[in-house]
Amino acid sequence: MFLESIIFAPLFAFLYSLTHSDSRSPALRILICVYMVAATFLCSVCLLFQPTTFLSLGSWFSIGYLQINFDFLFDPLTKIMLIVVSFVSFLVHLYSLDYMREDPDQALFMSYLSLFTFFMFVLVTGANFAILFVGWEGVGLSSYLLINFWYTRVNAQKSAIKAVIVNKVGDVLLMYAFASIFFGFQSLDYFTIFAVAPHMTYTLPIIDISCLFLLGGAAAKSAQLCLHTWLPDAMEGPTPVSALIHAATMVTAGIFLLVRCSPLLEFSEFTLFITTILGSLTAFFAATVALCQHDIKRVIAYSTCSQLGYMMFAVGLSGYGFAMYHLFNHAFFKAALFLSAGSVIHSLANEQDLRRMGGTSKLLPLAYVSTLWGSLSLMGFPFLSGFYSKDAILELAFGSSVGYFAFILGTLSAFLTSLYSIRLLILAFINKPNGFRSHILTTHDAPLFMAIPLIMLFTPSIISGYFTHDVFLNSNYFQNSIFVSSLHSSDFEFIPTSVKLTPTLFSFLGACSAVFFFYLAPKFPIYRPLYLFLTYRWYFDAIINRTLVIPSLVFGRKVTYTLDRGLLEMWGPTGISKAFSYTSNIHKFVQSGLIDEYVVFFLIGLLYLLQSIHNDFFFYQDLLVFLPLSFYLAYVLTVFRIQYEKA
Repeated sequence: MFLESIIFAPLFAFLYSLTHSDSRSPALRILICVYMVAATFLCSVCLLFQPTTFLSLGSWFSIGYLQINFDFLFDPLTKIMLIVVSFVSFLVHLYSLDYMREDPDQALFMSYLSLFTFFMFVLVTGANFAILFVGWEGVGLSSYLLINFWYTRVNAQKSAIKAVIVNKVGDVLLMYAFASIFFGFQSLDYFTIFAVAPHMTYTLPIIDISCLFLLGGAAAKSAQLCLHTWLPDAMEGPTPVSALIHAATMVTAGIFLLVRCSPLLEFSEFTLFITTILGSLTAFFAATVALCQHDIKRVIAYSTCSQLGYMMFAVGLSGYGFAMYHLFNHAFFKAALFLSAGSVIHSLANEQDLRRMGGTSKLLPLAYVSTLWGSLSLMGFPFLSGFYSKDAILELAFGSSVGYFAFILGTLSAFLTSLYSIRLLILAFINKPNGFRSHILTTHDAPLFMAIPLIMLFTPSIISGYFTHDVFLNSNYFQNSIFVSSLHSSDFEFIPTSVKLTPTLFSFLGACSAVFFFYLAPKFPIYRPLYLFLTYRWYFDAIINRTLVIPSLVFGRKVTYTLDRGLLEMWGPTGISKAFSYTSNIHKFVQSGLIDEYVVFFLIGLLYLLQSIHNDFFFYQDLLVFLPLSFYLAYVLTVFRIQYEKA
């Protein structure tokens, strides 16, 4: 029951809250959600020191060669993800006690957080691709519910729908990946696929095809270039949602998927190459865009996108341990940044525009300290957690041919990261107040349940990199969870010292540039076309709207009015009902109420009846003679009736 409780405790909290939604004490529902997630975190810590465990809860379905069981795997890779997800989820639940206190649906919000946590646990513990896909779809559903929690806001509805649609692109690609994997391996079980992968002798490049589809699915979930547009817009949801989903859990699911599939990726050189290029471009693109955003949460969102790019190109360079190392450290300092931003927004009457902030460093000391340490760790300041993991990835990149491209863009991204991080600090805390006087006068620091998560997050942002360095990079902790081919091994420890210091020097240069441009000389002229180019996010949204969205809407409208509301309605229920109505309108003229017309129709019907009974009663030619006579008789009777009425 120990392993089952880790997975299903958040589900129990959600179901209890859902079934007791009409109770008069929502506090009990809220506390159960918090306690269940706290229990999963404690169980995950205990599980960390146990050997790899396999849990089977029976069979799900069987179709031909496809046998799917409710199997769950607790190996070192899963344990790391469980620690990250459960710890951040518990702190977000705790933070929401105060942040969402005034919301009448706080208990419902907490239940949605628990539901998301459950599906994330299913995703990381599944022992086959089918169970992983259940969690994959579940976190997508939960993210829609959480982003759209304030459903009366139109932007929240649009953002939630956008997140679902963009992620559905990745879901379809992931389904193609599973189909191609089953075609090649006749199984969706991890152990079977990873054991057979080195011995594949098919002429078809089944591994390359499968890995490319896996990359497409991971790119959508982890907001990589061209599929990144949903992540910044998802900031319309409550801030705790951003800290949980868009910093430490759902957006890292794509990275986890690729690391889990390392035994496949190692045999697909082309996919590794594409992954490296995609990740490095994403890191640079998102860093440039974050530099010109004015919404504090959007700045951090694009920062998340950039850091996911680092993890992605680390995977492309076969540095799976490096990617998990940065994922682990990034979860702490990015969640600290989001929750600190939420504290600022909460105290300034929901103000999110950096241009209307400033002067809050003394009014919000805890939020300021938390943001400071989180930003320094994000920049890669020496001896903080981000310094160890980010610099290790850049050192790894320097040692390979395609890695030089990633190293250059990654180093430039480090410069830009320092630039927008210090800009955020200056505009939000250090500059003179630019907000409304009423907001400044009512400013207050984080209450207790918001303060505890901030302290518990910025502390590991300082020390986690140092204490876990050897676990991720210099030990065999992951054992068989990660596979790296001997062809892709690199000795990054032996690169020149000048190369190792380059990212740090660029980070310091970026920090100094930010102080000059945004504090000492804030009115320094900026090249306007470049500013607009970055402000409008490289025009990616406009290009996607014009090339994909608008043509799709036009095509959908044509299909609707020609096929759905045209052909299908004409031959479907609408057309049938109209045909009956039209026929009835014709036949109603027969019911005239005139006896002479009824006599004629009676005689015609009688003749047809006799013809059907006795075929020799009369011949068809007799009928052709009789019918005109019948109509003539009806005409004569009508004339007599009209004359009678006139008389």
